[in-house]
Amino acid sequence: MNRNIVVILGVILLFGAWFFVSPLFIDETVDESFDFLAVDGQVDMQAVMAMSPDKRLAMMPDIMDAAARAPDRPAAEGMPINSPQVIASGQFVDADIVHKGAGLATIYAIDEDKHVVRFEDFRTTNGPALVVYLAKHPSPTEASHVKDGGYVSLGELKGNVGNQNYPVPAGTNIAEYNSVVIWCELFGVLFSPAALTQT
Repeated sequence: MNRNIVVILGVILLFGAWFFVSPLFIDETVDESFDFLAVDGQVDMQAVMAMSPDKRLAMMPDIMDAAARAPDRPAAEGMPINSPQVIASGQFVDADIVHKGAGLATIYAIDEDKHVVRFEDFRTTNGPALVVYLAKHPSPTEASHVKDGGYVSLGELKGNVGNQNYPVPAGTNIAEYNSVVIWCELFGVLFSPAALTQT
């Protein structure tokens, strides 16, 4: 009987150790396209031309695919161009010697009440129950800066590596938020912050 209890406890401990430790050694890569380059079914060439040449070259397959799917329609003379506008951006940094991060976070305004946070060349230490927050604190370095300062959740982190898009909940006052944060909900730990600079 005692042996069975020891075996059951051993299995539970092994499962727990795997759940908490394995993410540190396993990368989840995501590579989402820059979907919001297409506005009303048309490729927004102003946004494309605003990219750096290297970024434009890297995005070319997605741009060509969006152009191929766009319906044919003549452009009205003097028609306003509604292109995504960069609101703010910042670089992810390490939270500490264990929880590391790198890459660019950019907030785009798609229209008056539609915003998207995009990660590019992103990488962070993996972990359990990671989420993405917009935080009010301008440069969070500890958990209290995030929790006490105020935040809005953008949902679960899709992967700890790669290019990703996170829609901002409608009605969020973007001007109130000064950083993007990778956060572990399970333990309340800051994994990587990106202090935002308004443009």
